[in-house]
Amino acid sequence: MTTLSLEDRHTKDLIKQALLELFQERRELFHDLFEELLEDVGLANAMREGEDSKIVDEKEVIKALGA
Repeated sequence: MTTLSLEDRHTKDLIKQALLELFQERRELFHDLFEELLEDVGLANAMREGEDSKIVDEKEVIKALGA
């Protein structure tokens, strides 16, 4: 049985080629994945900022949202 090493240049080239083909063939999958990731990061940042802010009345929030 042959063992592959990430130090092997040929192995690195094969992995790069496989990833490139995957990105090209499944572009929409990766777009959705990165979009979801960015939304999660944004939500986490907003939650972190909210931890340091004062408590706001629910009516004020609804008014600000225009609902």
